[in-house]
Amino acid sequence: MGFAAAVVVVGLVCGLYIFNLAQTFNNGTTKIEAAFPEESTRPQKVEPVNGSAAMNVLVMGSDSRGADQVDLETSASTDQRSDTLMLVHIPADRKNVYAVSLMRDLWVDIPGRGQSKINSALAYGGVPLVVQTVESLFKQRIDHVVMVDFEGFKGLTDALGGVEVNNKIPFAPASGPMKGHFYEAGKLTLSGDEALAFVRERKSFSDGDYQRVRNQQAYLKSMINKIIARETLTNPVTINNMVSAMSPFVSVDKGFDAGTIGGLALSMKDLRANDTVMFTLPTLGTGTSTDGQSIVMADDVAIADIAEALSKDQLGAYVTAHALEKGN
Repeated sequence: MGFAAAVVVVGLVCGLYIFNLAQTFNNGTTKIEAAFPEESTRPQKVEPVNGSAAMNVLVMGSDSRGADQVDLETSASTDQRSDTLMLVHIPADRKNVYAVSLMRDLWVDIPGRGQSKINSALAYGGVPLVVQTVESLFKQRIDHVVMVDFEGFKGLTDALGGVEVNNKIPFAPASGPMKGHFYEAGKLTLSGDEALAFVRERKSFSDGDYQRVRNQQAYLKSMINKIIARETLTNPVTINNMVSAMSPFVSVDKGFDAGTIGGLALSMKDLRANDTVMFTLPTLGTGTSTDGQSIVMADDVAIADIAEALSKDQLGAYVTAHALEKGN
């Protein structure tokens, strides 16, 4: 009887902990009231096969929280631009996660606005226009939207006790709070402030945003490795600190709540670090637009190939065929 009572108590405690964790996330994050464009402009929903369907999540990152510059109630036009744009594709079998980084100066067609840099979509039409632009580019429906302030990386990194990255190119930021701090080549354990400067920096590199995207991918890969490590997942204090530190800097569509994320996490319980594949959308290099802007030229063939792979839920085959290494 004593053992049974103990099991009940443990179950109640675990249930209360999970409930409180969900409440922390739901109450801490900002909800994007109008995250998606008009339904008539969108690709059709893909019906689930054997209980699940592939999922596409659009992740936007910037140096300032959306609440200040993006009207999350109406998603109206603002002066803000998304510094980081990433399409995260989760296949129906949940055996991998694919994250495709889109260069912020990628020259694309923005619906209703014509040719422009992809990061200007946020300024032209808020979150719905960013979604519509990416959906038009890949002919695929976006299921959820996440906006992340880079400041959130600082708290999350510290909550994890630091994150180790393999820095390929040594550099020292020329400005900002970490000005003059030298990032040596090789394995570095970054504190929150160091991580924030690491993912922001671009002026120190000869290819600018290209290397910044690589650094962001390297950081995210390392952060994921640490989050899904056994010592993290079995430590309630660390998990609570992570959620508490990150949620105030995250905005999500109304449907992407703790329940949805919890169900997704359960379906991906067997995922390991090496199952995460990150790569940058292939481009044709840099150029100049007719009005004199410095731009990144789109590779229409690569975009079409990726769109087709996404439509068949076979992005893994595309990655293999084009020798895209995991984590690059």
